[in-house]
Amino acid sequence: MTAIEINGLCKTIKGHEVLNNINLQLEKGKIYGFFGRNGSGKTMLFRAICGLIKPTSGIIKVFNEKMGEDISFPRSIGVIIENVGLWPSYTGFQNLKFLASIKSIVGDEEIKKSIERVGLNPADKKVFRKYSLGMKQRIGIAQAIMEQPDLIVLDEPTNALDEEGIDLVRNILLEEKKRGATILIASHNKDDIDILSDQKFKMDRGLLTKYESETSK
Repeated sequence: MTAIEINGLCKTIKGHEVLNNINLQLEKGKIYGFFGRNGSGKTMLFRAICGLIKPTSGIIKVFNEKMGEDISFPRSIGVIIENVGLWPSYTGFQNLKFLASIKSIVGDEEIKKSIERVGLNPADKKVFRKYSLGMKQRIGIAQAIMEQPDLIVLDEPTNALDEEGIDLVRNILLEEKKRGATILIASHNKDDIDILSDQKFKMDRGLLTKYESETSK
């Protein structure tokens, strides 16, 4: 089943073409890795897929629904793009409970399980502003997976994590893939891309190219 289909995607900002005729077809239940230097277009592509920016031209379909026409945002998605931004005076659990209340798909037990999966204590009374960078990244991963979304989009998922945290997140992503989720990751950590990805893509100045043939994981 096709999860994401992109045809002729372009995005121009202030006369600069940040996405240049992107064509892409991604299948359900696989991990796709995107790499490239800063400013290459990875984050902008992810923003377009998530409905956070409007393309200048082109078509994006997520699970056969056209972005900007059938839907404004993918119906079932977990996202981290750039910094994890949560309410600074709330605990991790309080933050996730508030976010979960928007769709009311999961309850307290599922939220607690997600926090535990990333190696944090759901009963911790420490508020988000007092979290270390690594803790903030972990709670961000927890919010991205807590509703068991069909699509998971992660920009730099292992940012600020120690070796133990990196291994933990990699294992979580492999578990989510096994569950059937389609996962998109962009990372400066080449190991993340090499170890996790079924298929890899390189971005450079808004252009997307397949890095190598697909391999099974």
